[in-house]
Amino acid sequence: MREEGVKTIAVNRRARFDYEVEETFECGIELQGSEVKSFRLGKVSFPDGFAAIEGGQVWLRQVHVAEYAWSSVFNHDPDRVRRLLLHKDEIKRLRRKVDERGYTLIPLSFYFKKGRVKVELGLCKGKKQADKRASIKERDLDMDMRREIRERNR
Repeated sequence: MREEGVKTIAVNRRARFDYEVEETFECGIELQGSEVKSFRLGKVSFPDGFAAIEGGQVWLRQVHVAEYAWSSVFNHDPDRVRRLLLHKDEIKRLRRKVDERGYTLIPLSFYFKKGRVKVELGLCKGKKQADKRASIKERDLDMDMRREIRERNR
């Protein structure tokens, strides 16, 4: 799926079902020490996570990174708002799209790349109920087709 040296931590599969992803961006994320260790253990949950642009910066909200069990009293707040690292030009472009066309920024996945935690951020537009039904129908047809091909090859 990705190039070498990349280890996937977590994927938001529900996002691709609920939203139509127009564009994706790779972002760095500003973390505290114990948060990185929690990410290494895969202790991240983000079903309702989203990113907001405030004051010329992008902030990741409603992402829960569990506390690191072996840390001391200097542990991180699991539900704190985290800053995403993007270039100014990218932030300006995202702000225009989010403000004008009703898009939203959704974290699609978290992964390690060269030892650093990265976020795949998607510029998404919400799907209507009919679109979701069409996605389900398309997925079911694809599964049936694969099943038939598999049976014929036996």
